[in-house]
Amino acid sequence: MKKLLVLFFLFQGAFLLTIQAQNNTIKKDKWHWDDPLKQDTSAGYVQVVKVDNVLYISGAVAMDVTAAGITSVYRALEKSLKSYGATFQNVVKENLYTTDMEAMKRYNDARKVFYKGDYPAATWMQVARLFMHDARLEVELIAHLPK
Repeated sequence: MKKLLVLFFLFQGAFLLTIQAQNNTIKKDKWHWDDPLKQDTSAGYVQVVKVDNVLYISGAVAMDVTAAGITSVYRALEKSLKSYGATFQNVVKENLYTTDMEAMKRYNDARKVFYKGDYPAATWMQVARLFMHDARLEVELIAHLPK
């Protein structure tokens, strides 16, 4: 009888853990440059992950830190935002990585245009190199959608 009782409690505990694990899954919606797989399986990333009303947007890159290069990065990010109906006014955090901080400061007006005076919290870092060997600028964003 004791063995049956122990087995009963073991199975009940396992059942409850299974239910709890199912409730802990995070629902993620993904977008990746109109790719039907919605992710880059070779590099192992996705351009946008939406969890609840938050967008986590992977970095967009430029090969040069000029007004044109910065504009191309922010246009790519704009496309990522638009994939969920958002704009730069939904952006709450920006992380910017560059190999040339002085050039980024010089051409910052090209970036500011996209925010229309409603700037997010931002962190800028100069780095020795980025994932793509020839890239000189990478910007990633976090945006909140209205509930």
